[in-house]
Amino acid sequence: SGNLEWLDKNKTSFLIMWRRPEEWGKLIYQWVSKNGLTNSVFTLYELASGDDTQNEEFHGLDEAMLLRALQALQQEHKAEIITLDDGRGVKFF
Repeated sequence: SGNLEWLDKNKTSFLIMWRRPEEWGKLIYQWVSKNGLTNSVFTLYELASGDDTQNEEFHGLDEAMLLRALQALQQEHKAEIITLDDGRGVKFF
């Protein structure tokens, strides 16, 4: 089963998610912690498509969902989304 989220007020389009953004964030942060990568900066590409995350469940995650997961971590003060020269990145705490 998944989670459904309406994308508009008229409820004409929706998004079905395998996991909620908070759950993806938790998985990402567990990987960061397990590998001793707190206080590290990653590009969104490195997280979703990099060699280091190849065996992780969040590898290949859509960028929009990845951003939502990182925003959830940011609200918990575990990460900060930053702007880099070549796009967006994230610093983990």
